[in-house]
Amino acid sequence: MVNANLLCTQLADRQTIADSKRAFHQTFPHVIAPLYRRLADELLVELHLLSHQKAFQTNALFAIGLNTVFNTFSAGYKPEEQRQMLLPALCSSNGFDGDALTALANQTVEQLKGSVKSLDAVGDALKSHALPADQHYSRMMAIGLDTVLKAVRGDAETPDNEALQAQAVKLADDLGLPTAKVEKDLNLYRSNSERMQQAVELMEETLAAERRKREKRDAESAQNSAS
Repeated sequence: MVNANLLCTQLADRQTIADSKRAFHQTFPHVIAPLYRRLADELLVELHLLSHQKAFQTNALFAIGLNTVFNTFSAGYKPEEQRQMLLPALCSSNGFDGDALTALANQTVEQLKGSVKSLDAVGDALKSHALPADQHYSRMMAIGLDTVLKAVRGDAETPDNEALQAQAVKLADDLGLPTAKVEKDLNLYRSNSERMQQAVELMEETLAAERRKREKRDAESAQNSAS
């Protein structure tokens, strides 16, 4: 198991948000399409603020939530090789190890999927990942909890996502997470992810329509040249 407490490195100086942005653009010197620019900006600022929270430590639920948020809001990002570079760059510019966080997230989810046999057992299985009373909460932990519940449910049709979200809120207190904040953060995440899915679908439909028009023009041009 990756040691979650070692995933946030101590920055030599108390860097500003401008320093974080400069470090990010040096690591990721690519143009980000407008649809994904907000993701990059918001994650960079969020990670920057967390890096300065003395009471914050990364843990498995945070790692799972961070990867869920990134994968949800980077869906459709092209080219894929740049998408794979984006999260590590956002993390490293704020002193976090993105690759280690991703490894921790994947390892924990797979372990829980293999060992937890029912949704009722998720709370007990996550007790070792509970947030200590003196540690800072991040919305990523709530999203990580929701992700774990969905992973344990697997391909089953029930309970639906809304019911799992309600279960996450019920489990929050036992795991040291602020219930009211968990509920608010999950509601916001769900509404934003639905809008993002719609935006990606619209973008893909627009690109497909433009491609069909281009192919039609090329075909007509070739036909005219042949005649």
